[in-house]
Amino acid sequence: MPLPGQAQSALMNARGFDCNTPIPSVAVATAFFNSGYRFCIRYLSHNQQQDSNDLSTTEANHILQGGLALMAVQHVRMPSWMPTGALGTSDGQLAAQHASAIGIQAGVNVWCDLEGVENTTAQNVINYSNAWYDAVKAAGLVPGIYVGADIIISGQQLFALKFQHYWKSLSNVPPIPVRGYQMIQTSGGTVHGIGIDNDMTQTDAKGGQAQWLSL
Repeated sequence: MPLPGQAQSALMNARGFDCNTPIPSVAVATAFFNSGYRFCIRYLSHNQQQDSNDLSTTEANHILQGGLALMAVQHVRMPSWMPTGALGTSDGQLAAQHASAIGIQAGVNVWCDLEGVENTTAQNVINYSNAWYDAVKAAGLVPGIYVGADIIISGQQLFALKFQHYWKSLSNVPPIPVRGYQMIQTSGGTVHGIGIDNDMTQTDAKGGQAQWLSL
């Protein structure tokens, strides 16, 4: 059953956060909203089942009812993981499957967490990323890519991927030529008892914006 709300373009310069801890209630989501936050990004698994700390339908409703917009990101694998096109297809299908089961609607960003890749080739990273994109797009969701540390590929190679939505991590990562980033991770900390990374939305150089679910 779809979650309430609509897929919308993100507000420019909106303050949000991503976290690996569930938002336990509407009251906590509301507390974040009252502290100036406007969106939350929560996790999807690359396993067949969501883990207890991953996003659920109940939590998604807490987030939305508390006034926050919602997007989702798939967990990265352990450092030094080996990307392939086949793994990109599998991971992308699982991200889409979990997002759809939770009720995230078509047109909303689901993000690929690209980081911690070592001992492989740039082409393997490219193959993984584009296969992940295809699998998520086929489900009607909007693929985005989180650019983290140790990704091997250059800014130009990132721009040449199929993605149109880029999220910059706190790490030292390359700029995206021509387009730039639509979301910037700015700092980390603990807010309302939950460990978070702070994020800020922006319109990229091609007029693109993150796409979130909002009431």
